[in-house]
Amino acid sequence: MEIIKSRANQTVKLLKKLNNKKFRKQYGLFLAEGHKLIDDCIRAGFKINILALAKSKAEEFQRFLPYAEKTVILDDNIFEYASQTVSPQGVLAAARYQSRAPQAPRKDCLILDNISDAGNLGAIIRAAAAAGIKDIYLLNCADAYSSKTVRSAMGGIFFVNIYEIGYDYLDAIAKNCEILGADIRGENYLNYTQKTNFALAIGNEANGLSQAVKEKCKRFLSIPMQNIESLNAAVSAGILIFYLKSL
Repeated sequence: MEIIKSRANQTVKLLKKLNNKKFRKQYGLFLAEGHKLIDDCIRAGFKINILALAKSKAEEFQRFLPYAEKTVILDDNIFEYASQTVSPQGVLAAARYQSRAPQAPRKDCLILDNISDAGNLGAIIRAAAAAGIKDIYLLNCADAYSSKTVRSAMGGIFFVNIYEIGYDYLDAIAKNCEILGADIRGENYLNYTQKTNFALAIGNEANGLSQAVKEKCKRFLSIPMQNIESLNAAVSAGILIFYLKSL
């Protein structure tokens, strides 16, 4: 297998382009870096279009070769150039994804409203996947397939359905699920004991839920706190997701 030693190589250029959401959508590819993420990618049945190995790690990650449509070996300095992590492990994959047309949920789901931080978005996806929630609806959020989101999701991105929607789609969600809004002015979440299909709505880190989402919420839930006024959006989501799933 040829060792690529130039940044001008077309495959290297493509991997770099996947930093940009425009090109991720154009090519239907996103990056997963590190052996744990790639293991999850394979376990979830995602297709690997390009597997890139650092020259010094090529032997260590031979097990991934049968799952890739194309494998390239990069000189170590070229791999570092293509990588989007500070301390690359020497293996990355360009995995295939397709933008999904929204489908109404059949079970519990999440509505994420203007979550702007990719780290928060990834952490919420991770919590949802851990709790067995499949459908996540995004309203003007950070890109679910950016490298930061994918890393923060810790493999969760491979086990959920991501839908980008407009506010007009909330009615379709409400037909099958009770929309519950996370809001600091809501009732104590521990007082909510109804076992039903839910759509938990989590709002923007600074401004909370938008008015358009609030108007669709049946009830609002809050997390009682001492000493501080609010929690990180991902922390709040995790607490509420696992409580609601326990009912």
